[in-house]
Amino acid sequence: MTDQKIVLAYSGGLDTSCILKYLQEKGYQVVAFIADLGQEDDMSVLERRAHEQGAVAVHVVDLRRAFVTEFVLPAIAGNGLYENRYLLGTSLARPLIARGQVEVALAEGAGWVSHGATGKGNDQVRFELAYAALAPQLRVFAPWKDPEFLGRFKGRTDLLRYVEQHGLKLDVTVDKPWSTDENLMHKSYEAGLLEDPAWAPPDEMFTRSRSPQEAPDQPVDLELHFESSRPVALVLPAEGRRITDALELFVELNRLGGEHAIGRVDMVENRFVGIKSRGVYETPGGTILFQALRDLE
Repeated sequence: MTDQKIVLAYSGGLDTSCILKYLQEKGYQVVAFIADLGQEDDMSVLERRAHEQGAVAVHVVDLRRAFVTEFVLPAIAGNGLYENRYLLGTSLARPLIARGQVEVALAEGAGWVSHGATGKGNDQVRFELAYAALAPQLRVFAPWKDPEFLGRFKGRTDLLRYVEQHGLKLDVTVDKPWSTDENLMHKSYEAGLLEDPAWAPPDEMFTRSRSPQEAPDQPVDLELHFESSRPVALVLPAEGRRITDALELFVELNRLGGEHAIGRVDMVENRFVGIKSRGVYETPGGTILFQALRDLE
């Protein structure tokens, strides 16, 4: 194990790109860990970007099947619903990302892990509790809680200036009306303009679901078969299809739910750290499964 090697949970966005370069400036050998959880990003582009930004190694790990079978489906079976509205899309993914990151850190002989979560949200808790449970010997660098990092980067403008100074290739601008997180379970939106609870998001914000006004007028008939609270088959009679693979089943429900305007939530919620936060979510497939299982019960 070396104290000079650190594994960063890397998304390829503005924050983690700057963090990667900053850690290099501090003398660390940075290994980028990219978790494929079914987000829209091109993994090959993210891998190339991390190499260009100076990562000594890049690990892209496909966690989609593990996410669905080990996290999403058990949560739905267990009636996992936060404040009667939110289906825990981001919450479920973070421990899995941390698990994959720890596995890479141990394989690489790294002494550190790092994440880009802020000091005012829930993700810092999710990541760091998972690190502590899985590999308490690893040290954690959380830049958005580090006084030196915070003193240097007071906001998005400072990050963009840093990108320009170091010639980092990113498709970012000063204006960002909201932030997003995405995986197979959901896509979430928060911050920016959404912090005004009176502001209604425009329909073009949503990428995973149609609005009710744009949804088809004709319904789609489907059958869901469950065993021990887990979906084991999706039958589409009109198409003559029967899907039994868990990952394929969930992807198909996302498609159907999105087309039929299922799964949008707009709420003000309580964060673990005691802050009120507005979150907007698209969870099409998860909503279908959750409601079907509740009806069955």
